[in-house]
Amino acid sequence: MTQQDLSIEINPSSPVLEPGIAAALQQIVTPHLSDNLHRQVGVVGLKRYNRTGKLVGTAVTVKTRAGDNLYIYKAMTLLEPGHVLVIDAAGDVSNACIGEIMKKYLQQRGCAGIIVNGAIRDVAAFENDSFPCYARGNVHRGPYKEGPGQINVPVSIGGQVIAPGDVVVADEDGIVCFPAGQAQALIAAARTHADKEETIMNEIASGAKEQSWLHPLLAAKGLS
Repeated sequence: MTQQDLSIEINPSSPVLEPGIAAALQQIVTPHLSDNLHRQVGVVGLKRYNRTGKLVGTAVTVKTRAGDNLYIYKAMTLLEPGHVLVIDAAGDVSNACIGEIMKKYLQQRGCAGIIVNGAIRDVAAFENDSFPCYARGNVHRGPYKEGPGQINVPVSIGGQVIAPGDVVVADEDGIVCFPAGQAQALIAAARTHADKEETIMNEIASGAKEQSWLHPLLAAKGLS
């Protein structure tokens, strides 16, 4: 097999999340997921371009040459409603690989949102919509369409390896990804976490100077 052959790969997309799991994750903020994933996972360094809307879905991944969107085009035809298009464009922001026309098509296909380790353009179209979009940056220069590329292979974005079929959850705080098999346990843990924080908020609202969540920790660290 030639080197050219090794740089081209197209694999089937994974099934999307069950509706009940997706609906549950819509109600959970990313910090609560992150805190229950040992605070070590999640994408960092990308900017959120949509001003409203939350992203929950199943990853369809694309690895492409910087500034080239030929294989992104192909990946768009493999999407089902509930998929998230996750693009590793090498973190390069010299040429945009996604713009308003592609966004419109993705929405028509039922795409849940996009994660771009690279640049987008037509920023206003994303800012004035609830369609989730996270990208490394933006630039007016458009993409090339030459390839090569790979579809539904593991990609690395902002310190996070994302595999095809992983769950992607993103909001104003950032992006968290994890294997679909962890979803049920994470939902339960995050709900418990939310209940704990509500208890703390109520304790603060009581006006008590001594707080059970604060002062015992300080004492244990010799800071009382």
